[in-house]
Amino acid sequence: MFKMKTKIKELRAKYNLTQQQLADEIGVRRETINFIERGDYNPSLKLAAKIAKKLNTTIDEIFFFEEKELQED
Repeated sequence: MFKMKTKIKELRAKYNLTQQQLADEIGVRRETINFIERGDYNPSLKLAAKIAKKLNTTIDEIFFFEEKELQED
């Protein structure tokens, strides 16, 4: 199983942006940024492109997949 990870939090820190500031700049709610950072929401390609542009980088530099082992109950 793969889980999408992001570097949004680190890049926001680099540019001294809060979740709210980034959200306002790209036209989404702060909760959306929070969900994306936690890996609870996968953004559309359009939204990922907006985030990348605001953070002066590329989509593939921000978003990546990490293999997660399945836990057996």
